[in-house]
Amino acid sequence: MISPRVRYLIFFQYFGTKYSGVMEVSSDQPVLGVQNYLEKAADTLKPSARSKFVISSRTDSRVHALCNAAHIDIERSNGQPPFAERILVEALNRPLKREAIRILGARRVPSSFHARFSARSRTYVYRVATGCSCPFELPVFERNLCWATYRGHLNLPAMQEAAAFLLGTHDFSTFRSASSEIPERRPVRTVARAEIRPASGFLSHHSKNKSVLRLFSLASELRFWELEFTGPSFLYKQVRRMAGVLVAVGQNRLQPRHVEELLQTRDLMAYPQNTIAPPDGLFLKEVEYCEADLETATTEAKRQPL
Repeated sequence: MISPRVRYLIFFQYFGTKYSGVMEVSSDQPVLGVQNYLEKAADTLKPSARSKFVISSRTDSRVHALCNAAHIDIERSNGQPPFAERILVEALNRPLKREAIRILGARRVPSSFHARFSARSRTYVYRVATGCSCPFELPVFERNLCWATYRGHLNLPAMQEAAAFLLGTHDFSTFRSASSEIPERRPVRTVARAEIRPASGFLSHHSKNKSVLRLFSLASELRFWELEFTGPSFLYKQVRRMAGVLVAVGQNRLQPRHVEELLQTRDLMAYPQNTIAPPDGLFLKEVEYCEADLETATTEAKRQPL
C-alpha cells in the first residue's frame, strides 16, 4: 500500500548564536545550521524517502528567529496515514530538546504551496541597547540578543524622520551586501513599515519584582530600542544595513537627509563604513501568509486520502 505524500508548513524558532545560520551546511563543518538539526529530527520520523525542509527566510550566524517558516514533504512508510499536525509537532520537538530550536506549529498545505514564494510579508525586529560603556554591563539575559552601543542614547525623532525615507518601493542597491552581488538579482524592494520605538529589556519586561526593577534602574543607565521592518522580502543584509544607518542618525553621526541620499545613490560602495549593525540584535519576528490561501490549502488537504 502506497502512503500519500503530504506537504506541511512548519513554524519554528531558534536562538541563533550557536548555529552557522538557518541554512544547512556540510555535516563535516564544526558549526552546523538550524536546517541540519531540523532534518535530523525529520529522519527520526522514519519516512519512506528523506524529507528536506525548504526554508522561507534565510538568517545568518548569530541572527535569531521568533518565528521562521519552512515546508516539508513527508511520505510515511508501509501505507501509514499522514501525521496529524499536533503529533508531527511533538515528534519533531522530541529530538530537538537539547537544541535552542523549537517547532511552534504545523499545518497541512497543498503540494503547490511554497514556504518562500507563497509568503506575503516578513517582519524583522532589531534590538539596540544604549547607556553602557562595555558589553559586560549588559544583563546576562541580554548578551547576544541586542547591539550594545556606546555613543549615548538615541535621537528618536531624527530616526523616525530618517525611517520615513525607507518606506515604499525603492532601488536598495546601496543597502545590499557586496558578498551577494548577483547581476540578475533585482535590488528593488518594498518596505511597508519601518517603526522605531523605545522598548523594554528582558529583565524589566519579565520581572514583576519591584525591588529588582528599582535596583536594575539605579545600577545602570541602560535603555532599549526596537527597529521593526516589514516588507514582502529583503535583500541579503538589507535589514542590518538599514538598522545601522538609522542608529547612526540616532547618534547624530548622520542626518535624516543622508538616508534619502543613500537611496538615490544606488551604489553599495556609498554605504558608510563601519555602520552596518552586527547580527546579534536581529530577530526574524514573523512570516505571514494569506489566510485565504491557507484555508484553500486546508480544504484541499482534507480531500487527500487518509
